[in-house]
Amino acid sequence: MSVLLILLVGVAGGTGAAARFVLDGALRSWFATTIPWSTVAINVLGSGLLGLLGGLALGAQMPLAIELIAGVGFLGGFTTFSTASVETARLIQSGQLWRAVVNGLGTAALALLAAAAGVAIGVLLIGG
Repeated sequence: MSVLLILLVGVAGGTGAAARFVLDGALRSWFATTIPWSTVAINVLGSGLLGLLGGLALGAQMPLAIELIAGVGFLGGFTTFSTASVETARLIQSGQLWRAVVNGLGTAALALLAAAAGVAIGVLLIGG
């Protein structure tokens, strides 16, 4: 692994985190609810895009560096499992157990479905 690759993954990760920050702020201003829908949306979108990248990489012979920069870097910085976990814990602490269950399990289920759909679409796009 080269120093340049490490730097590019880091820059992409920072860019993904900045994109998440901007999108999260916009979504929170449009949809102010108890359940943190912006984090759910970001994690589902990121999971779908990572699935798509993985599906494309299965047969497109994509360079590993592109997968690492886009997947580990940008999408790793964009998605945020830790934020989803903390938001779920805060809902539990505030006595909103049902919302916590919806947030925690809903995010995991939707992100998994989005990732699977992304892989399937990626494979279809490369003719697999």
